[in-house]
Amino acid sequence: MIDKIGAFFKQLNTPHQNTNNQEVSLEIACTVLLCEVMKADGLLQDEEKRSLQTFISNQFNLEETEIHEIIKVALEVSDNATDFYKFTRKINQHYSIEQRIEIVGYLWKLAYADGELASLEEHIIRKVSDLLHLRHSEYIQTKLANTPSS
Repeated sequence: MIDKIGAFFKQLNTPHQNTNNQEVSLEIACTVLLCEVMKADGLLQDEEKRSLQTFISNQFNLEETEIHEIIKVALEVSDNATDFYKFTRKINQHYSIEQRIEIVGYLWKLAYADGELASLEEHIIRKVSDLLHLRHSEYIQTKLANTPSS
């Protein structure tokens, strides 16, 4: 796994390389989407970072060093991404609808990790939900299920 991530990271640093055509791993695809929500409000809160690390650890059963490397790569990929399609396409290819709903639920958890929901976070989650082919009712259910009680 580390070799795969290292090779991908090396490709990012190669001059004149078009990263839009590169294949991403499932781990990177999920993490990039989570990073997009995490960065949407312009702040990288400690609560969000911990929540992201927990999700990656639970979802992919990785070592701590691998988790940090994936986050590092995903943040860089996220900074250079122009859309979400290649990431959601990878997830659609490998995950069932139930697993995609779970990911959207985790996007909500991450958005609320700092105690408030920014409108841009909600917009990104809606966009990702559409690209993951969730019905509107599934999107709403995941939102309600992951909204903290007041």
